[in-house]
Amino acid sequence: SRVALSSADSKTILTQPLTPKKQLGLAPGVSVPEAKAIAKCMGCTINDVLLGCFTGALRRHLLRSGEAVDQTHLRVTVPVNLRTLEAASVLGNHFGLVYLDLPVAEKTANARIRGVRRNMKSLKNGVQALMTYHVINLRGFVPAALQAWAVTFFSSKASAVMTNVPGPAEPVVMNGNKLTKPMFWVPQTGDIGLGVSIFSYNNQVQFGFLADAALVPDAQALVDDFINEYESVRCEALGPRA
Repeated sequence: SRVALSSADSKTILTQPLTPKKQLGLAPGVSVPEAKAIAKCMGCTINDVLLGCFTGALRRHLLRSGEAVDQTHLRVTVPVNLRTLEAASVLGNHFGLVYLDLPVAEKTANARIRGVRRNMKSLKNGVQALMTYHVINLRGFVPAALQAWAVTFFSSKASAVMTNVPGPAEPVVMNGNKLTKPMFWVPQTGDIGLGVSIFSYNNQVQFGFLADAALVPDAQALVDDFINEYESVRCEALGPRA
């Protein structure tokens, strides 16, 4: 009921009608030990740091697009794994969704990361993921028209979907060839046209996104926004690079 009764996301460039054309952006890998050091310095998790940097990148993107961000309210849907460790090898999906508020109105990187940490902590203490899992299951038993309405209604509550997947800590070798930079792309649903993927592999964290071209006309600019935001946070936490 909290999700259903919440307002839709602010009308921005990210909520425009979608087109068939997509943009792909992939940032250079971030060192896991470095990201851990930043997170430790800031008293949060690596995920909080990366999501805070993504929030800052979105703020830069919105400002560049002429949007007023001070009163802007944006959310991302985040898939949450509900499978127990004992059932890790069982095939099939078992996940719920949570709606994470992104503090794009905050003017500093520190404030944005603190806001992400606070909002994520409140979601972890709730039951939203389990409830959305049951709603998704129930949706399959209603008429197709009602299913389509439900997808549109709930997708209006967010401007993007984001997921963070931990991969192998050591490089994977396939037929004698080392897998150097694997990546995945999170699917979008309804009217959501921006999907953000974070993947850790071989001591590197990869950040990428798949976006509708109407929402993100210049993919490299958004990648640069994320890189600049991360470097700003890194410099503040750890000092200038040697």
